[in-house]
Amino acid sequence: MPDNRPFVPSTVALGLVALGHAALTWPPAATVAFFGGGAVVAFVAEAVVIALGLLEHHVGPKIFGVPMYVLFGWTGVVYVAFRLALLWTAGWPAVAVGAILATTADLLTDHQGVVNGYWTYTDDLPGPRFRGVPWWNYLGWLTISATTATLPVAVL
Repeated sequence: MPDNRPFVPSTVALGLVALGHAALTWPPAATVAFFGGGAVVAFVAEAVVIALGLLEHHVGPKIFGVPMYVLFGWTGVVYVAFRLALLWTAGWPAVAVGAILATTADLLTDHQGVVNGYWTYTDDLPGPRFRGVPWWNYLGWLTISATTATLPVAVL
């Protein structure tokens, strides 16, 4: 069992700080769309990948195999990436830049979750891996990040 004492609280803190920042700087509808909708998108994506037997999380508590802290991590990382993108551009280009930034963050950090035993990729799908993380994880990050960043665009 991995030592999750620093990992889970810091992941949750990232999500809560991001949520607090959004609540102070965005219209309520944008905040709800991003964090509520983003958590649903992340939960469904994680649950599908887990149900397909491609990923297993080792830190709980979990619902349908999805640890609840993951929802804070997804929304927190994507929010920071999207807000950085909004400093440079707006609208749909910001969605694309934010998704690329969030996926890059995952590219640089996801392997540490594997190394530290927080999750295991259990697939045998063909294709490249980067530091033990399969290609489809990064495609998933790009897709989920773009979807989440799209949610508040109409009200910003």
